[in-house]
Amino acid sequence: MKCSVKKKTATMINKRQKKFREKLLDAFGKLKADSFNFEQIEKYFRNKDHSLDFQILSDKTCNDLDFQELYMFLDRTNSKVGQQYLYNKLRTIPFDSKENDEHERLIDKFIQDQDFRLYVQDQLGKLNESETFYISSLFQDEHLQKPKWFFVVQLLSFTSVFSFLMMFFYPAILFISLGVFIFNFGIHYWNKRNLYEYLGSFPQLLRLNAVGRELYKNDLLKEINPNLHESIGVLDKLKNRMLFFKVEAKLQGDFEAIFWGIMELFKILFLLEPLLLFGVLKQLDTKRKEIEDVFIFVGKIDSLLSIASLRTGLLNYCIPTITEKQKVIIARDVYHPLIPDCVKNSIRVDGKSILLTGSNMSGKTSFIRTIGINTITGLTLNTCFAEQFLMSGMSVFSAIRISDDLMNDKSYYFEEVLTIKEMIDQAKNTDANLFLLDEIFKGTNTIERISAGKAVLSSLTKGNNIVFVSTHDIELADLLKSEYELYHFSEKVDNKTVDFDYKIKNGKLKNRNAIRILQINDYPEEIIQEAIELSIELDKINIAKTAVK
Repeated sequence: MKCSVKKKTATMINKRQKKFREKLLDAFGKLKADSFNFEQIEKYFRNKDHSLDFQILSDKTCNDLDFQELYMFLDRTNSKVGQQYLYNKLRTIPFDSKENDEHERLIDKFIQDQDFRLYVQDQLGKLNESETFYISSLFQDEHLQKPKWFFVVQLLSFTSVFSFLMMFFYPAILFISLGVFIFNFGIHYWNKRNLYEYLGSFPQLLRLNAVGRELYKNDLLKEINPNLHESIGVLDKLKNRMLFFKVEAKLQGDFEAIFWGIMELFKILFLLEPLLLFGVLKQLDTKRKEIEDVFIFVGKIDSLLSIASLRTGLLNYCIPTITEKQKVIIARDVYHPLIPDCVKNSIRVDGKSILLTGSNMSGKTSFIRTIGINTITGLTLNTCFAEQFLMSGMSVFSAIRISDDLMNDKSYYFEEVLTIKEMIDQAKNTDANLFLLDEIFKGTNTIERISAGKAVLSSLTKGNNIVFVSTHDIELADLLKSEYELYHFSEKVDNKTVDFDYKIKNGKLKNRNAIRILQINDYPEEIIQEAIELSIELDKINIAKTAVK
């Protein structure tokens, strides 16, 4: 009978394992179906010290490039630790790409070796509970400090132990024990709020250390941090103290009510919770580096596995070439990963910046975002959405999506002025920069927009800086043609339709279809006729001004 039960249990376990394995195999290379808690995902990034990093992408640039949507597309991690690490990785441009190159062998291993990948995924999946997000707080946040009167807790605990032992010899001491128990009861439940802050993170830290220890056994993974065993060993010494909180976290269901009640009386009697909690916090406060070492080790493995899954699901991608030559970008068949069936384009930047003209919806802004996104993913994930992508290492700044700041009484134009001023300050540095701008100074009048735009764009493109800018002002194209390569996007207007091919073309836009588009949308004939006549007159004035010059 016992043998039969064991066989049935083993069969059930094997079926679950097989189903889990099939689920992992099916999900590899595909988008996640999970929800994304960005408040928790960003927590590690927001609290991390980035003072030694090359560049941290600003919230402004991330908003311009639809960073959250991009992250949801890129994220194929298996754990919450991996999610937090990947988010930080995407927003932190490194000084060089050597580390990315070193990790290519491991990414290839994940793609080629299915069994190895499944083993790693199985381990990482143990860190996918929402409470795992709180691990980073153990090495980033300030811990609770003992109150000044904490010596009372120690005194009451000692009194409880002493009176409990002496009660067998002097029964009258029972009354003292009851009095102490009442004080202990109040302190115990005062401490509950403190305990709940860590009830999720302590057990998850134990699990993180266990997963890190298991993955560290693999020689290929060990290369990520050959000295990790030291950090794992340090955290192992805290294991016994934290096991108490692991048990506490599990005793929350109805089935454990009786055992929980007995444990609760025992903890109140000897004030175990506050003594152990503040004791563990004191130890953890000195072990922040070791916790982060294990966190980074596991997070890095998960992020590399995520890159492997991403590449597997892409029809086209390339590993970028990072050149020491400055002011160069060569993109062949590059596309925007978030646009379905995106039209691919190619461009070559060598010494000059890029100015794009074209009508609305023709593809100018999407192409600028495409260059920005591929630069970022190339420098951080060593992956570009293109057949070829060559570039120099650079910082990325943008002024694409600007709006009025009504809360601070700032107009659109003033917001744009402040954003571009930051770019001008950054351009003075010797580091290379990529500046992405859409319709510069569109919040002001034509003459001043063109004048200020020309001066600013000439300034930004100096040194090792590359600028991608779009404009409706053909005059800007003429003024900047010695400093900028001119390209345009255009549309084809038929009797009743407007068709965009979204292909980048050499030179500035010559055909203007704005009035024609009004016409095919049945605007009144008198409006169309007046617009045509005025455009002819304005063209004559511009031609005359050009001739005078």
